[in-house]
Amino acid sequence: MVTQTVPRLDHVLGLSTAGFHRLAYADWGEADSPACVCVHGLTRTGRDFDALAEALAPNRRVLCPDVAGRGRSDWLASAEAYTYQQHMADLTAVIARAGADGVDWVGTSMGGILGMLMAAQPGTPIRRLVLNDVGPFIPREALLRIGEYVGTDPSFSDFDAAVAYLRRVSAPFGDLPDGHWRHLTRHCVRPDGAGGYRLHYDPRIGAAFQDPDALADVDLWQVWDAIACPVLVVRGAESDLLTADTAEEMTTRGPGAEVVTVPDTGHAPPLLSDAQIRPVADWLTARG
Repeated sequence: MVTQTVPRLDHVLGLSTAGFHRLAYADWGEADSPACVCVHGLTRTGRDFDALAEALAPNRRVLCPDVAGRGRSDWLASAEAYTYQQHMADLTAVIARAGADGVDWVGTSMGGILGMLMAAQPGTPIRRLVLNDVGPFIPREALLRIGEYVGTDPSFSDFDAAVAYLRRVSAPFGDLPDGHWRHLTRHCVRPDGAGGYRLHYDPRIGAAFQDPDALADVDLWQVWDAIACPVLVVRGAESDLLTADTAEEMTTRGPGAEVVTVPDTGHAPPLLSDAQIRPVADWLTARG
């Protein structure tokens, strides 16, 4: 285990054009503490944030949802249903569950994109924003790399085979202890009923990545310039998704982010070690 405590597990209901769906989340800390929402990357789950959430829990209520189609949350009716608008509506229900007028937001990759989109909205509830290895410009080459594995539906003969798979596709996470790899794997696979395992996400979330010719650079600078809250950027020094040039530009326009660089790590820092957790926790604490 990467933590000494376990979270409360609960869910809220989201609504799509096909009906209602369950959005699961892990809930840490006291219910009346200031709220922080942590949102994971494309193929991951909210349990990626266990170590960070435990570190923040003495002073915050930390809610870590599984975005629809991942982890313990329901799958949506079609590939076309997995949109940023749908995810933002679902996550607004999580914020409402917290009963808070304002929240801190920690987002890794996709979770950071959702955070930027929501922070740029009029009347946003996001007070402080932490972006883990993502920014307003994403090179096409990084999307092509992600497309090499997302949307596939591999099967694994046993848990160790699943760990080996994650080590390969998530090698940019860095040189992690075996216990960290096993923790990350435990919450992103499910038993297949025949003694093996499958990935714990709907393969259809990768539909947009299946046609390489349709992939292009992502440019959200207009969104970035509309954000007014304080922003901390955590960047993997070897990241192909958040380049050094983009991170530098993020400090000089829009909200003027602060940037912390994690050495010997690509996309994305897993936020499991104290060295990666502490800058995030200290930054949030310093701002209330």
